[in-house]
Amino acid sequence: MRLARALLIWAGLALAIVVPLAFAATSEYLAWRDPVYIAAGFAGAMALCLVLVQPLLVGGWLPGLRQRSGRRVHRAFGVVLVAAVVVHVAGLWITSPPDIEDALLLRAPTPFSIWGVSAMWALFAAALLAAFRRRFSPRAWRVGHTSLVGIVVLGGVVHALLIEGTMETTSKAVLCGLAIAATGAAVAAPRLRARRRARGKE
Repeated sequence: MRLARALLIWAGLALAIVVPLAFAATSEYLAWRDPVYIAAGFAGAMALCLVLVQPLLVGGWLPGLRQRSGRRVHRAFGVVLVAAVVVHVAGLWITSPPDIEDALLLRAPTPFSIWGVSAMWALFAAALLAAFRRRFSPRAWRVGHTSLVGIVVLGGVVHALLIEGTMETTSKAVLCGLAIAATGAAVAAPRLRARRRARGKE
């Protein structure tokens, strides 16, 4: 029973990630694009996939990666997520410097740029906060990190949904919905556990 459940969880996660990436790989938008643009686009898609995986790791909901081991992988994937965003932005800057400069300076006329840049800076701040975690109290660090992650997820999801690009609309929407649900569950889980413990002591 446990094995079947584990296989079902991993299969579901793989499906949620592979399907949108497969659609992106076969998108007609790639027909006339250069390799740098394609790499930048896929880096962005991978970043969105990692946004789904990260809360699952923190919550210990992936079989074989419970709590401690899951948190270690979460930290490693956090570095990968930052790298994916850097590649995404750097690649787009190489292909179109004026557009990225306008986006970074919040001068771009497209709303998705503002959401994406907000998510990017929040991600960098969250990573920096994680690097200096020992300098903060556990509560202060948790509140700060959770708040920044909330901006990352919301900004990243809206950014992705507003863009009509290589990712297919339905599979992208499902991936975004799952990322929001997983993040919400990961944020709520500690509070729910604390309430259960409090009720148990009564």
